[in-house]
Amino acid sequence: MAARINSFRDIASRYDVVLCDVWGVLHNGIAAFREACEVLTEARARGLTVVLITNSPRPHPGVIVQIRGLGVPDTAYDRIVTSGDVTRALITAGPKNIFFIGAEKDLPLLDGLDVEMVSSESAEIVVCAGFFADEKVTPDDYRATLMGLARRKVPFICANPDLVVERGHRLIPCAGAIAKVYEELGGETRISGKPYTPIYRASLSEAKAIRGSIDLSRVIAIGDGMPTDVKGAQDFGLDVLYISAGIHAREYMTNDKTDEARLNAFLKSEGATPKWWMPRLA
Repeated sequence: MAARINSFRDIASRYDVVLCDVWGVLHNGIAAFREACEVLTEARARGLTVVLITNSPRPHPGVIVQIRGLGVPDTAYDRIVTSGDVTRALITAGPKNIFFIGAEKDLPLLDGLDVEMVSSESAEIVVCAGFFADEKVTPDDYRATLMGLARRKVPFICANPDLVVERGHRLIPCAGAIAKVYEELGGETRISGKPYTPIYRASLSEAKAIRGSIDLSRVIAIGDGMPTDVKGAQDFGLDVLYISAGIHAREYMTNDKTDEARLNAFLKSEGATPKWWMPRLA
């Protein structure tokens, strides 16, 4: 069973590098979690290297601007690696005629790339960064379009594998939910973000650029998402600190209290073996 900790200080001396999720750990889409930001700032002051690792479909410069606006200070991290960063390599390697699914704010994903946005009927590949309007539509609203693309066996690049994220006290669907529908329809998906290895390799390369060589046994991943943060870190062989008050809280929390028996049953059902857990990074 995962061990409950009350403070990140309890385990900080065991690690040199922190790979920390962003949405759900450092902010909830509306405002930063002040104490979590203070934890990472203090960890850096103690000599740890902090790389933020996020399934945001935006390249990292846009994420820096976004999280500053939410109150995450620059002192909380050394580098940021996004799913958008690693997805750009997939897009570059694919056909040029793309059908883009996402909002206008997601378009920087394509900046500087030699691609052309076309209709779904003309597309040679799909690039999905998110929903056109994530609070108004559901994945099923895309089903008819996706069915036609899957029938033509058009590959589908997903720039954000997350299924949902917190926005305040609500759960908002992400691009991963659309990719899931595409797979159900028999379509082929290509994904580089969490839980897949390319984003972990890229994140550790950033840490190595700062520290030099790295011992993986002294790297800890922090996150709240089972199919992305926890699975990805486990598959890569990293210790995990699970933040339990995130997107899965309804599985085992009542009135902001964690039922440890229900939590452990949930972790077992998910095949998850985090080394540590706490409700919020503190």
